[in-house]
Amino acid sequence: MAVNADKPSRWKTDIAQSVDLYNEWFLRFAPQAFRETRIETTKAVEAALGWTSNLLDVSPAVLKRNPTVLRMLRMTTAPPIARDRLVGLARVPSGLVHSLEVDRRIPPKMSAAVLDAELEKVGELIERLADRDIFPWLDDRRAPTEAEVYRAATIVADRLCGAMADPIIRNDQERRQLATLRSWLEPRGYVFVSTGQGLTVRQMQPGTFAFRLNAPVTLEGGKGVNIPIDCAVMPLRAQPGELPLLIEAKSAGDFTNTNKRRKEEAQKIAQLRATYSSEVRFILFLCGYFDSGYLGYEAAEGLDWVWEHRIDDLAQFGV
Repeated sequence: MAVNADKPSRWKTDIAQSVDLYNEWFLRFAPQAFRETRIETTKAVEAALGWTSNLLDVSPAVLKRNPTVLRMLRMTTAPPIARDRLVGLARVPSGLVHSLEVDRRIPPKMSAAVLDAELEKVGELIERLADRDIFPWLDDRRAPTEAEVYRAATIVADRLCGAMADPIIRNDQERRQLATLRSWLEPRGYVFVSTGQGLTVRQMQPGTFAFRLNAPVTLEGGKGVNIPIDCAVMPLRAQPGELPLLIEAKSAGDFTNTNKRRKEEAQKIAQLRATYSSEVRFILFLCGYFDSGYLGYEAAEGLDWVWEHRIDDLAQFGV
């Protein structure tokens, strides 16, 4: 029997309470999380500027030694440029930029000569578009003062944090949601277990719970992949062979993005059911902006949920 998915008469009230809870958290804690990240990012930018001799040396050798610097370099230009824009303006392969920024390494299969030629184009573009208002020493090719470097680093850090604002807030909110689950489970006799030893959903013992647990599934065609599970809880009175309750922590600061991403959970539960049988229990732990359209879609896909503001509903799922 469903706990919340089959009670649309309660959805409107729950949505309002969930939005209020998210907004209260955001106003109290999100600015702090952003400030802390900004401080750490400023330090990282200062270090990255040092690698490039404060943008006076954006050579292939520098980029090869420090491939992760490219993301910061995109924020030093006027205006800052997106990854795809860099690819187009520099006329370099998108795979090269993806390797540097995402894989954090130089492309392993690209020849040394081609790599140097492509990185030369990247460096020339960065030096050409570098924001002279932020880096006034570039035109004179002089060494900047300590104050100038710090000022430039804070501006670039602001640009980076602005681009990362949503992930920063989302990650902080996820940590808070998992801590909330833990604070509910432990007083009820549940013991936290680490996933560091290769723990899977088939190996959990009654009365335990784990965060970020991998659930191996088999896709069409026989390919095996791992589905990351935010929280898995094996009931205290679980029977032999029973699977844990799988919980996806979800938060959202607006209604638009949730409706864009609502298919993700439906796809996960379909893959889990195909691998572990239709008896697998996969629910959502919601906080924030989830409207009736989102809830109706998930309910139609066989998903149920627990609202964070009414976390005691977890007991109705047998935990």
